[in-house]
Amino acid sequence: MADRRMFSKRIVESARFIKMPSSTQALYFHLGLHADDDGVVEGYNIMLQTGSTEDDLKLLVAKGFITVLNEDLVVFVNDWKENNRIRADRKVDSIYKNLLISMLPQIELQKPKVRADTGKFAGRPMDNQWTAQDRLGKDRLGKDRKTYSPAVAAPPLPYREIVDYLNQKAGTKYRSTTKKTQSLIKARYHEKFTLDDFKKVIDNKVAEWKSDNEMAKYLRPETLFGTKFESYLNQKEVGQHQSENPLYGSAEEHWGF
Repeated sequence: MADRRMFSKRIVESARFIKMPSSTQALYFHLGLHADDDGVVEGYNIMLQTGSTEDDLKLLVAKGFITVLNEDLVVFVNDWKENNRIRADRKVDSIYKNLLISMLPQIELQKPKVRADTGKFAGRPMDNQWTAQDRLGKDRLGKDRKTYSPAVAAPPLPYREIVDYLNQKAGTKYRSTTKKTQSLIKARYHEKFTLDDFKKVIDNKVAEWKSDNEMAKYLRPETLFGTKFESYLNQKEVGQHQSENPLYGSAEEHWGF
């Protein structure tokens, strides 16, 4: 297994990363340092080592930096391929490879190659590949285990259906594959909002803004699915357009956080 780990400046110097608490940033770095060659790491052990909280892990999930693969807090670092380029003849498949593929079927994993000097594959390392028997303690951090239910226990988030509905109603052409859009939708789903809630917000704001040339430009994912989502969902039907400019809301909404 490769013994060096790197981090992309585009990621760790981004506003999205820097705005997180230092404890959350530290957890991300330690997850990356201890991850295997496929970007998978047992997050629970790293949290114990670093003294990180469950909120730190939740924030990394909400911001789209990591994906939790199962209830044991096995974690995939989402930007792994951008952070690290590992020589194929040094690459070792993760012991969680099958789990990773089952949770993220679209993922493209690097394939290991035979080493030129030995004529063999690099082999499976023992370091950082902790098993359930090695785990420190039996209790998970916090009492809400449902937060980290395995991805197979629930259907994938309906990114495409939501964005297609917005495009149909607003006459726009946004893409459901944009990372920023997906992170906003994922954040709202973590807050227990539903597909019907997204459609209701879209209906409410299209009815209010579409005929207003000034406001119609805000019929976009970063505005509709941002931090004012709940207020948009619960607003009463309007007979006239509100004069409030969405950009004068919170800074978080303006920047899509």
